[in-house]
Amino acid sequence: LSGRAQLTEANIQDALREVRLALLEADVNVKLVLELTNRVKDRAKNEAPPAGKSIKQHLMRIIYEELVRLVDNGEGLQMKPQTIMMVGLYGQGKTTTTGKLALYFSKKGFSVGLIGADIYRPAALDQLKQLGEKVGVEVYGEPGQKDAALIVQHGMERFKDKKIVIIDTSGRHALEDDLIDEIKRISQVAKPDERVLVLDSQVGQQAGPQAEAFHAAVGVTGVILTKMDGTAKGGGAISATSKTNARIVFIGTGEHIRDLEPFDANRFISRLLGMGDMSALMEMAT
Repeated sequence: LSGRAQLTEANIQDALREVRLALLEADVNVKLVLELTNRVKDRAKNEAPPAGKSIKQHLMRIIYEELVRLVDNGEGLQMKPQTIMMVGLYGQGKTTTTGKLALYFSKKGFSVGLIGADIYRPAALDQLKQLGEKVGVEVYGEPGQKDAALIVQHGMERFKDKKIVIIDTSGRHALEDDLIDEIKRISQVAKPDERVLVLDSQVGQQAGPQAEAFHAAVGVTGVILTKMDGTAKGGGAISATSKTNARIVFIGTGEHIRDLEPFDANRFISRLLGMGDMSALMEMAT
């Protein structure tokens, strides 16, 4: 677009082809990519560039605004007393993220209690207790108990004086009916303020269906994206948020207990497109 005097159907299509490719390579759902590029094309045709802005800057600003609109749909977890229920499949980093979240809130001055309600993975409670010791947070669990909802009921009673209660639930390798029933019962007992889906950033196209199923069961309110320290760009998260209308609240950036950071839409979009510095683009968008 550099040096061009006006936007045409042809040069808009050329520009959007690159955006489309970048998003598909980052595992954004095909339908979402099409919807986004169609919105960009409509706006590019119908909105005149602001005074002093080139057509290249104009189109970049529109692309940026539409990308941010996909992921920036609300504030992060509020700094107030609350109960948070963690859900997700095996291998997504749910228990580790539970410990990271406990540290985050305790550093903000809140008293925190962790409830280990994973009754299927034998090491889950031990792992949670180790994390609790590391961050100085009490963990409640009942080894051998097969009723997860009962564990949560007892844990809620135990932690009634805690400002923040975080519940680590069971996972599965797939979304099975008994898992859905279990998290529904836990949700009824705990009445959580937030129901947070933990997603591996490498999950890709499966993020949408996973999020949709958990949302149907308990009404997902937030998403935490894990393992963003690797090569994954996390495009699947866009599919997850579109299926649930839940906002991304945190990103896990490593294995260390402190490797959890509040979600930043600008940084996320920059990584998604493989662009190192979005500051110039952000200036155009404001």
